[in-house]
Order: sequence, then C-alpha cells, then structure tokens
Amino acid sequence: MNIILISSQSAQAKKFLLTKVHLTLLAGVLLMAVLLLALGLNFLSLRYADRIDAPVLKALLVNPQEKRHQKIQSQLHHNLNTMATRLGQMQAQLMRLDALGVQLLESSGLELEDFMLDQPPGQGGAYEDLHANIISVGELDQKLHELAMMLDERTDKLGALEVLFRSERLSQRVLPTVMPVETDWYSSGFGFRFDPFTGKRAFHEGVDFAAKKGTPIRAAAGGVVVYSDRHSVYGKMVEIDHGDDILSRYAHASKLHVEVGQVVTQGEKIAEVGSTGRSTGPHLHFEIRHKDVPQNPSRFLKKPG
Repeated sequence: MNIILISSQSAQAKKFLLTKVHLTLLAGVLLMAVLLLALGLNFLSLRYADRIDAPVLKALLVNPQEKRHQKIQSQLHHNLNTMATRLGQMQAQLMRLDALGVQLLESSGLELEDFMLDQPPGQGGAYEDLHANIISVGELDQKLHELAMMLDERTDKLGALEVLFRSERLSQRVLPTVMPVETDWYSSGFGFRFDPFTGKRAFHEGVDFAAKKGTPIRAAAGGVVVYSDRHSVYGKMVEIDHGDDILSRYAHASKLHVEVGQVVTQGEKIAEVGSTGRSTGPHLHFEIRHKDVPQNPSRFLKKPG
C-alpha cells in the first residue's frame, strides 16, 4: 500500500510504502489497545463500582457486571434448591423404607440386628477444620448419587425380606385364621340368605359377628392395609392384603385405626365394631376373598369358643 502526502506549503510530495508486515503490526497494536481498554474498564467497574456517581458511566460500567453476577447467582441458587429438594425427597423415601423394613422384620419374627435397617451406619474419627467450605454443586450431586445407591440397597433387602415373609415357614402367620372379634356365634352365615332390607333371597359374601359398638376388631392375619375408608355399602371398612391373592375385609366399623400402606400383624387392633353403611345394628361383616372371589371364612377361622 502506497500513501502519498501532499502539503500546500511544500511542492514536493511525501510517499510512504506500507507492507503486509506494517499492516499486521498496526492491527496487532490496535487489538492490544482495545483489549487493554476493555480490561481497564472491567477493573474500574469492579474496583470502584461503589464510588462511581455519574449515572451514564455507571450504566456503562457497573450495570452489565451486576446483571451478569445476578444471573449467575440466580442460576446457582436455582440448581442448589432443585438438588436440595431432591435430597429431601430421597431422605423421606429412605425413612419410609426403613420403617417398613422394621415392621416387616418384627412381623416375621426375624432378628432385627441381622438387618439393622433402623440404625445409621457406624462413623467416627478425629475432626480437623482445615478447609471448611460451603458444599458445592458437584459435592451435593455426589451426595445425591450416594443416597440413591443406599435406596437401591434398601429396596433389595426389603425384596429379600418379602420372599422370606411369604415363605412356607411364615405361611400360618399370613393366613386369616384368628377370629376378628371375641364372640361365640355368627349372626349371619356365608352363602344364600334372605336380605334383611329387601326380604329377597341374596348371596351373603361373608359372615356377620354380632358385638357391641366399640368392640375391638383385630386382623385375622398379618398383611398390608390396602383400604381404610368409608364405603357406600360397607360403611367404614378395612381391607388387608395377606399375599398370594388372599384378602380379608372388615366392614361396618365405627372407628378405623389403620391407614393404607400400613403393615399389621396377626391379632393387631385395626378398627372398632359399629353400624355404619348398610347395616341393621352393631356387628362386624367379615369376608375372605381369593383372587377377588368370596370364600367361606369358616374354612379359615378357628372355631370360636
């Protein structure tokens, strides 16, 4: 590139020759100047942000830094809150699994110490506060991963316990053989009868035990509560799943003492006799169902008296 300078005071023109080397050096100098200016402005905005009084200058130097910092902080807090919520949910799940494991162990008669589901793992050692920093996002994510592994381990243990619980050694404890109320007679048996409301012949899917209101109703066998609420026909009712598609039903209660998902043991109080629902007076309507087909409870229950 040739540059010719002509002056009105001089008759002779001056000529400059710019090569590629000159242009490259010039571009490099300009680039370095721009970078130094940007770094200087960034330093001033960070170092003297609180001393800048000019609104225009503060808007140019300080506001972009503050907005970028606020955006980073907002994203960080959002990530931490999300992971902390997930951690709390997993801890609650772990507590529920431990509680269920303890109940299943106590119901099965196995030694609780062999599983130690209700005890935290042993930890110890000296404490030295060398680098006590706030937990980072990466560390929190690692903790969540470790907790997820613990949940998987608990699930495996409970799966093995379920197999033992339903084994032959425990079969008698999950069969509904215990009388649900203390009484010596049925007020209505299983099978066809005349309906007390319509007077027509109808099939009675269970047996009725006449008892005073408030008489304890006990689980005929151990199992898991799958229903505990008011029913349009049966009134306040409890259903217990005993495994192997066997279910027992306790209807017309006045009070319910168990919740859905609760593990109950054989003979445990689950409700009180009442006359709720389609009932003529205080009594317990008791059913045993296999694959949702009603069975005669007399085939399972020990004879009263």
